[in-house]
Amino acid sequence: MRLPRFATAVFALSSLLTALVACSGSNSGGGAEPARRIGHVFVVVLENKDYAKTFAEDSLAPYLAKTLAAQGALLQNYYGIGHVSLDNYIAMISGQGPNLVTQTDCILFTEFIGTPPVAALDGQAVGQGCVYPASVPSLPDQLRARGISWKGYMEDMGADPAREPATCAHPGIGTVDGTQAASAADSYATRHNPFMYFHSVIDDPAYCDERVVNLDVLAADLRSAATTPAFSFITPSLCHDGHDSPCANGEPGGLESINEFLMAWVPKIMASPAFRQDGLLIITFDESDGPQSDSSACCGAGPTPNSLLPGLTGLGGGRVGAVLLSPFIKPGTVSAQAYNHYSMLRSVQDLFGLPYLGYAGAASQKSFGEDIFTVKMPELPPKS
Repeated sequence: MRLPRFATAVFALSSLLTALVACSGSNSGGGAEPARRIGHVFVVVLENKDYAKTFAEDSLAPYLAKTLAAQGALLQNYYGIGHVSLDNYIAMISGQGPNLVTQTDCILFTEFIGTPPVAALDGQAVGQGCVYPASVPSLPDQLRARGISWKGYMEDMGADPAREPATCAHPGIGTVDGTQAASAADSYATRHNPFMYFHSVIDDPAYCDERVVNLDVLAADLRSAATTPAFSFITPSLCHDGHDSPCANGEPGGLESINEFLMAWVPKIMASPAFRQDGLLIITFDESDGPQSDSSACCGAGPTPNSLLPGLTGLGGGRVGAVLLSPFIKPGTVSAQAYNHYSMLRSVQDLFGLPYLGYAGAASQKSFGEDIFTVKMPELPPKS
């Protein structure tokens, strides 16, 4: 039967719309899949390796240097912001630059003291010391205020209960940090747990115990997207982050133990419902091998109100590189854009719609952009 001309046009339009919906994809085979953007961020911080060594052709961490880089994005020009460890970790969650005490890893766990009240310059608290007052904001404060979940997962924390507890482990104010060196049974280091350096976290013990936990908890949290925090900060032990070599427990340490740690945990993260739905995994290093190896900087980083040489012999923590994995990143992506730890904080704040803190808001900083996220994400609503 021949259709009238109007009916033929309607039929053709209907067929076209059906085809467009089918091509858009669907989990259920029904309607189009709703647009998503990154909603779960995982950060793994490793220790003290130069980019040239980590990503060399003969790297002792081939799983990171070759396998994971090929699955995601390799950031060739990602830099630490100082030497030694602690100042980098604090920068990652607050945008606060190094001071002379955090540059020595706070062997004595002291208060951050400035001219009362603590003055601010370019988003920086002006003073010296370790534990920042509640008036100095951090990423956990921002997430808590917005009702966005977060956790810090610390390997080996509480492995020796006589040494430290398994949650919210830090020295008492004014005491010596007994976790500066590893034992055969326990390789947790407070200085690699940045949350312990903010009174807004540690002064609320129940909250801190809930949010800063042993790494073993992560396996259970990954079982569903609902139980996976929106922001997860993962710190391996002094052995598995590559800091020690050889390790106190007899393992090789260095890049070899980094490789083993990543092979054990990255597949679990990438197979989790949260990551598969809308995840981003960032793997980087706090600093290069040391100030004598590389104290270079990028992105306008340099002297701070509290330290003229954040890198001890230079302006930065050296070139360390980073690998990012996400459903929004095409495998094999390579970016030559310069980034640092302030850039990472800025990017996380962008993803969660948060204002910039400290040097993350500097005019010289850039967020991770289309050079990395090579699969288009929906646009963010304006920041409130």
